[in-house]
Amino acid sequence: MSSGYNRQLVFWSACLGMLIFGIGFITLGAILPDLRLRHSLSAVEAGTLFSILPIGTIAGSLLFGPVCDRYGYRMLLSVSALLMFAGFEGLAFTHTGWILIMAVFLTGIGGGAINGATNAVVADISVTGRGADLSLLGVFFGIGALGMPLLLSVLKNTFDFEAIVASTGFLTLAAAVLFVVVSFPPAKQAEGISMQQIGNMFKDLTLLLIAFFLFFQSAFEGLINNWTTTYLIDRVAAPQSAALMGLSAYVAGMTVMRLLTGSLFRKMLPDRLLFISLGIIMTALVLLRMSNTIIPAAASLFLLGTGLAAGFPTMLGFVGNRYPLLSGTAFSFVLVIALLGNMVVNYSMGLVAENYGIKHLTTFTFAELIILAVMAAAILKRLRTNK
Repeated sequence: MSSGYNRQLVFWSACLGMLIFGIGFITLGAILPDLRLRHSLSAVEAGTLFSILPIGTIAGSLLFGPVCDRYGYRMLLSVSALLMFAGFEGLAFTHTGWILIMAVFLTGIGGGAINGATNAVVADISVTGRGADLSLLGVFFGIGALGMPLLLSVLKNTFDFEAIVASTGFLTLAAAVLFVVVSFPPAKQAEGISMQQIGNMFKDLTLLLIAFFLFFQSAFEGLINNWTTTYLIDRVAAPQSAALMGLSAYVAGMTVMRLLTGSLFRKMLPDRLLFISLGIIMTALVLLRMSNTIIPAAASLFLLGTGLAAGFPTMLGFVGNRYPLLSGTAFSFVLVIALLGNMVVNYSMGLVAENYGIKHLTTFTFAELIILAVMAAAILKRLRTNK
């Protein structure tokens, strides 16, 4: 399957795609105060923008798989990068409400498609160690997610946010050009994908278990991304700047662990890595629950990031192994379910926080951990018996 393309070039092109997805995923939150000021947005209107981004991401995640399996990766990745470019420029320059909404949606749909397609193509080109290669790919999401807020904070006294966002958009334009030039693996289902093939996925209990493991994994990650700063401000009396540093520690922990998984721990068995990770999550949650000041809380969040790092790469590796000729469609299947989990559980957390307090963030996350452990055991048992 390696004929016709350069594996290393494809891998690093995928890493660039994941980098711009990480940037796009975090940019809206990073520039929201500036957007609210420019567009005179209320809190409800700002919240609407946050709901549009995951809707776009789900749409992109739903579309990319069948398109990649039927037509290959090149045009899908290139068009998706162009959509993100349009989204960035819209965020930077528009003063019109509906164009702002469209810019957020384009960023989401382009990013969702790039996220799924880069994971699928890395799974396709990985002869061994799919989980390790996917972990290395995930490092670049962390670099993008950490880098954009850092770039804005460093340059905000020199440049307007519009110039920074617009300039970052040209990175996505360069990526679109690169994706056109690079030779990717050929389409695996050039004759087309039958409804029976897709229907069989709904009957595959192991695939469904993996999808719902990622439903709760994505929800867990979303809880930490969306509610950590509020939790730290309320529970450990951290100032906002320190609370944001705590969130950065979580992303840094995940990034470091994925780098280690793709290199130092590359040969570790996936089931062993998964259960070590669940043990790290348990330790981190206990420490977070006991923390009364920002330093131990930030340390526990770094540890939590390391524990959560293995979930997506390991499970997507299993999917790639199970559906080598339909990897794009299978990835679409599980990623859409995962993103729905993020939306549903985080909405539920919002209701609980509003009525009973943010202290129940740890209650939610402990419940998530128990569910993940039970589902991981069931998935690994089925994989060992080839079910």
